[in-house]
Amino acid sequence: MALDKNQIAQRIAKEVKDGYYVNLGIGIPTLVANFVRDDIEVEFQSENGILGMGPFPVEGQEDADLINAGKQTITALPGASFFDSALSFSMIRGQHVDLTILGAMEVAQNGDIANWKIPGKMVKGMGGAMDLVASAENIIVAMMHTNKAGASKLLKRCSLPLTGVNCVTKIVTNLAVLDIKDNAFHLKERAPGVTVEMIKEATEGDLIVAGDIPEMVF
Repeated sequence: MALDKNQIAQRIAKEVKDGYYVNLGIGIPTLVANFVRDDIEVEFQSENGILGMGPFPVEGQEDADLINAGKQTITALPGASFFDSALSFSMIRGQHVDLTILGAMEVAQNGDIANWKIPGKMVKGMGGAMDLVASAENIIVAMMHTNKAGASKLLKRCSLPLTGVNCVTKIVTNLAVLDIKDNAFHLKERAPGVTVEMIKEATEGDLIVAGDIPEMVF
């Protein structure tokens, strides 16, 4: 059974370690804050100028003035701080973020990522993704394994305009967890009920399968 968006975020939350400063991109990554263990301390950063984001607010307790980079209402944990975009990007460009979690439209087997533009479609702006991928050393991508037409989004080469080159280290999709190294996707875990053959069929890029692949544990 393929994962839904919340389950993808829940699996990625296992990669968040105590003391990490983490940037959450727009889309599935914003859900990760809902699933981090209670016994660790993590500082979530949003590029619009927040450090100390908490989970999404419950219905009826939203504050319209408190939003993330995707304009979603959020909560702030005790001790959270607010600052301008210049300081926020100084944190990012100065490599003060331990983990960056982004969405993507395509990822290539060498770690290239395309997540900001589809040619011919209106783009409001590239946002901070290019700064994030250029500065971060630990990038996890949260994405669907295939597009709506069923075509793979894990490719030999990206067809869309690139956001960053050779930068993605790990991918968590609705089908699998994969590491990127040695110019290939390395299958590490599979979603419950999803077979290795299903993942092979959904992956256009070179896929390395070594030994028995365990099911994800949440």
